[in-house]
Amino acid sequence: MASKDQQIAEMLQSTVVALGYQLWGVEYTPQGRHSIVRVFIDSPAGISVDDCAGVSAQVSSILDVEDPVAGEYTLEVSSPGMDRLLFKLEQYSGYVGETVELRLRSAFEGRRRFKGILKGIEGDEVVIQIDDHDLLLPFGAIEKARVQPRI
Repeated sequence: MASKDQQIAEMLQSTVVALGYQLWGVEYTPQGRHSIVRVFIDSPAGISVDDCAGVSAQVSSILDVEDPVAGEYTLEVSSPGMDRLLFKLEQYSGYVGETVELRLRSAFEGRRRFKGILKGIEGDEVVIQIDDHDLLLPFGAIEKARVQPRI
């Protein structure tokens, strides 16, 4: 069964693409009776505030009609930013060599959080280097992944 994030992303994908943007990802955060839906869009030309406003108006209409979120929610539309979250396995390949922070759904070797250099993808596993060791983590076990900006 797809997560709420995935359900919302599937619902919005064609509209965001039709508006000329890439749907980078969706983050749904339930907070009691008032949830947050974050929609991340990207474009080769970058993302402006006007881009976010235009997508927000369209996405808001879809969410009002389809009603995937019970109760009240706040909709936020933004660019993925410099410290972008990675939502799909294919997004990882664009950040090989970068530092990433990963949080797993459950502990692996006694830990849930890892920070290291993204080495690549092998099948459905993400390879990160921590110290001098390569670690293969199943993509399905990753709860959240974020690229660390270069300073």
